[in-house]
Amino acid sequence: MAAVTGLTRGGKTWEAQFIEAIDKETCLGCGRCYKVCGRDVLSLQALNDDGEIVDEDDDDDEVERKVMSILNADNCIGCGACSRICPKNCQSFAN
Repeated sequence: MAAVTGLTRGGKTWEAQFIEAIDKETCLGCGRCYKVCGRDVLSLQALNDDGEIVDEDDDDDEVERKVMSILNADNCIGCGACSRICPKNCQSFAN
């Protein structure tokens, strides 16, 4: 994909950074990125002790922790709000 660039209101060049991945090892599952994204890009996933995705509705005893995942990557507009709010900087991006 070619880089998407534009201009800010002040005339400075801005380049979109589209979310590519979230590091599940560093993600706290705090939901800050989810709350700041208005494009329905992200979703929380439940993980078991082995780090495998589990259905949180099946058995709450299986859920060890929750982490953020990319649900709808095509909805990302490249604004970078998720990375600015993340306390662990666990997202990776591409232009």
